[in-house]
Amino acid sequence: MVNKKCAQKQQRVGVEARGHWGSKAEFLLAVAGNVVGFGNVWRFPYLCYKNGGGAFLVPYLVFVVTCGVPLFLLETTLGQYTQEGGITCWRKVCPLAEGIGYAGQLILLYSCMTYILILAWALFYLVLSFSPQLPWSSCDNHWNTDNCIDFSTQNKTLEWTNRTGTASAATEFWERRVLGISGGIEEMGSVRWDLLLCLIAMWVVCYFCIWKGVKSTGKVVYFTATFPYAMLLVLLIRGLSLPGALQGVLYYLLPDPSRLTDPQVWMEAGAQILFSYSVGVGSLTVLGSYNAYDNNCYKDCLWLCLLNSGTSVVAGFAVFSVLGFMAHEQGVPIAEVAESGPGLAFIAYPQAVAMMPLPQLWSICFFLMLILLGLDTQFVAMEVVVTSIIDMFPAVMRRYGRRELFLLLFCLTCFLSQLVMVTEGGMYVFQMFDYYACNGTCILFLCVFETAALGWIFGAERLCDIIEDMTGARANPFFKFSWLYLTPLVLLVSFICSLVEYQPLTFNRRYVYPSWAYACGWVMTFSSILLVPGWALYKLAIGTGSLSQRFHHLCQPATDCSVAQRRETELQHLGGGG
Repeated sequence: MVNKKCAQKQQRVGVEARGHWGSKAEFLLAVAGNVVGFGNVWRFPYLCYKNGGGAFLVPYLVFVVTCGVPLFLLETTLGQYTQEGGITCWRKVCPLAEGIGYAGQLILLYSCMTYILILAWALFYLVLSFSPQLPWSSCDNHWNTDNCIDFSTQNKTLEWTNRTGTASAATEFWERRVLGISGGIEEMGSVRWDLLLCLIAMWVVCYFCIWKGVKSTGKVVYFTATFPYAMLLVLLIRGLSLPGALQGVLYYLLPDPSRLTDPQVWMEAGAQILFSYSVGVGSLTVLGSYNAYDNNCYKDCLWLCLLNSGTSVVAGFAVFSVLGFMAHEQGVPIAEVAESGPGLAFIAYPQAVAMMPLPQLWSICFFLMLILLGLDTQFVAMEVVVTSIIDMFPAVMRRYGRRELFLLLFCLTCFLSQLVMVTEGGMYVFQMFDYYACNGTCILFLCVFETAALGWIFGAERLCDIIEDMTGARANPFFKFSWLYLTPLVLLVSFICSLVEYQPLTFNRRYVYPSWAYACGWVMTFSSILLVPGWALYKLAIGTGSLSQRFHHLCQPATDCSVAQRRETELQHLGGGG
């Protein structure tokens, strides 16, 4: 006992161990919580409806097989093999491609600032859901205008269909009460103090979820990754029992094969897979790096991919059954009430909830589910960035108390940088970050070079050998073929199409951003993309020897990790047995 206390005291003074997941369940729940988020609830169902209903599942499944699952396995294997963060892992497999790691962390940094704002909006709605009357259910509030329409009275439907320039009570609550939205990005206005308080609350929650690293994260995900499924089940049962639910479900799934000839449908399916599977930015690499070397990541990845896509499909039933009910109550086609993104979460669904019996109960269930869905995605992204930076400076950062201080500094930096997003013009800035800094084109670019570096330079055959060494099972030959040819080809074609099909950002299809705003957007896009070739050129420039010698040296992996990792695993088993 005395020796154990002395060892703990010495560890506080010296460099702390990196740590591992406490159990396999912690890893599975952390990954599930990370990949299952807002996109499963508010993006996939709408894309399915918009792009041919059940026919959309064809391009979706094509991208699952050709890109989603191969990339998911590739990144998890990379982390488990190297036991390193999203940047330093590249030093062990292909130093020339280390810029991919830096670019991925920068995209995650951008997403940390935008994603948590959605959580703040959801918290604001959750708090107001405890009101005696939901504030977005009527037009009798100080923020409402003469153009407000209250759907709680049945005779308003005719008035809604015959008037132009009208807005629902839920729309006016969102735009005038929550956002207080200004006329454009040129008019930033004042800070929305209630939103600022909600934002502070969410940063505090996220900080304490991960402040002790994998030890605290592994415990928190037992609740944050499982409870949303209970809420989703409750909302699904409630939605399917409402009048008009069947029509909503039919609109969601009714196949329209003619949409498959539209290239935009295929591009949106590909973008959905990249975001939903959290590939390209190093999240899966970091989560996998906390596994024991002999964990069966091969089987884990297949089950987690199935869970992710299955959740998206089930969420579609929960969402469109409620939209069908709302269309039925208003007497309008579902096309007029179907929304995606914030429009679904903060206008359409709250409006539908206000029409139900016991609206406060269903509103609390929905926004609680939304917060918990997004919470683990947010704090895992924070954990990934913090881990990746700490792994770059282990001798300095892995000392007692320094991780907590660095995490606090990271949270404060992100918070101060995003204050502009809680002003009256903040929504315009939020959309710029979402459209340019965290877009699918950036992630496609990173994934193309990731598969090229690992499949061709490091070697797809070597990756298959590593999986066999770690799991005892040989990966299906399909994965080797995908990493070499199929995945990079599909990603490259998608990347080119995304550039060709680019459309400038607009707000609500009406407001056009000024030229300087588009320039800022492209700066954010290239800030991550240019890190990949920029880092490679920098390493080639500072190396010694001829250009070919430098290139060859930077393409060489470090000493094989498998022997060292196997010894560490055996020592862990012996220590546990002792």
